[in-house]
Amino acid sequence: MKTEHKQMSNDIVNAPGTQSAVPRASCSKQVLSKKFPRPTKENILVCPVGGVGRIGMNWTLYGYDGKWILVDAGSMFAPKHVEGVEAIYPDPESFARILPDIEALVVTHAHEDHIGAIHRLFPRMKCPIYATPYAAEVIGARLKEKKSGKFASIIKFQPGRGVEIGPFKIQTIRMTHSAPECVSLAISTGAGTVFHSGDWKFDPDPVIGKPTDFAALKRVGRANVRAMVCDSTNAHLVGETTSESDVAKGMEAVCRDTKGLVVVSIFSSNIARLSSIANAATKAGRKVALAGFSLIRNAEAAHTAGLLKNTPELITDLYKLKDHKRDKIVLICTGTQGEANAALARLAHGDDKRLPDLMRGDAIVHSARIIPGNEIEVGEIFSKIQHHGATIHQREYKGLPLHVTGHATGNEIAEMYDMIRPRFAIPVHGKAQHLEAHAKIALEAGVRDVAEPGEGIVYMVSRRSLQPVARVPILLEAHLKSEQGFVTARWDPINEKVIEKRKVPVGVIRKYKKRRQNSSFRTKNSRLAA
Repeated sequence: MKTEHKQMSNDIVNAPGTQSAVPRASCSKQVLSKKFPRPTKENILVCPVGGVGRIGMNWTLYGYDGKWILVDAGSMFAPKHVEGVEAIYPDPESFARILPDIEALVVTHAHEDHIGAIHRLFPRMKCPIYATPYAAEVIGARLKEKKSGKFASIIKFQPGRGVEIGPFKIQTIRMTHSAPECVSLAISTGAGTVFHSGDWKFDPDPVIGKPTDFAALKRVGRANVRAMVCDSTNAHLVGETTSESDVAKGMEAVCRDTKGLVVVSIFSSNIARLSSIANAATKAGRKVALAGFSLIRNAEAAHTAGLLKNTPELITDLYKLKDHKRDKIVLICTGTQGEANAALARLAHGDDKRLPDLMRGDAIVHSARIIPGNEIEVGEIFSKIQHHGATIHQREYKGLPLHVTGHATGNEIAEMYDMIRPRFAIPVHGKAQHLEAHAKIALEAGVRDVAEPGEGIVYMVSRRSLQPVARVPILLEAHLKSEQGFVTARWDPINEKVIEKRKVPVGVIRKYKKRRQNSSFRTKNSRLAA
């Protein structure tokens, strides 16, 4: 097992309203335009639309020679006290002015905070989607479900392959994460290269797919990278991340030692974790069943993409559970964050007659981190489970891990800087303390300047400088739970409430209905029939 994560010194984390402890390419004292500038051939524009100062809703725009590409389009959950909101994400009206110039949406991996808004954006957006086979399957299924698949062209690429989109030449680089087929992007233009990390960690022994392509990362580092836009989630932690393969050992130990039913709650997108559990269960002589719509849907997408070839058969018809003894079953379910309608909550409350009743001798493994803010809901579910006499296992069992992070620690981020060797750094994907820790690592690695990150800030990256040139107000949209079709509202992040409810916003559709459909694709990629 790898080194235990420890908190970095927090002397760089500032109280609200204080100055940053590290030097930054600051825009706080500048009067900046509120409109997107037109990209030129002399430099590259980088704009984090979301995912900065928060965890979730990751979007990044890159501009060059009059064109843009959007990398990822994720969503985030509404605060717990707000009812009736399915997801929150940037409103396309925020960048309506440049919609005709967005050549493509490129997806790094199939996690909700990176793809959760995509099926809600079409047909308002009129550009093709580039994704790896698994992400393409997940996105295609959602577009089909929403009946908007006919508006979207999905182009599949294999991790490690290059794609050319308009003036952008993109080399995809195979990475490891808690989602399969995760990639980083080396985005090359006539004005230089920018490296976009996506979500990542260094896992030498992943359960699904191959390890990180270190040779490709080092090749990128020799290409005189202008800037690195990098994940900051665990920048405040030291040590090395634990391998997903170690989780399989912990799961097998639980399956062998438990006398009754074994239940494992996971994030529905964690296909590697599902495979680890299934293989561990088989070694312990148990069958595997899945409970939860999103989990089954993602498992089907992974199967179609060929990622579960070595995974035992999965039971998805829960009525068949009665055909097996409880000590011969592992039930993998959704509900790691205490969601009221998820499978784990239904199991705890006995609300689903297809599921067995919990009793003494059963074991529940919580194989996910509890996202801050969800502790009360998760605690209530745990109390109900313990009332039935079942045992709850978290974090580890007999010294073996039951969950590992999918994000790089500060040490691994420093190693990434040593390989990529960028001139400038743009920390993203994190709250203030994560971004500050990342900035400190980047400066210690020798970068010339670190961006003061903010959603909507447009940075001009040239050979000599990293300069903020605009700060575009990013409006947020809320997708509302409704039986009346696709209903949205403007989201007020200050007061945390919905305003301006609207059904099927069509203004952007009408305005850009004649958007040209053909981009300059030069790769031989297959299309998905959404």
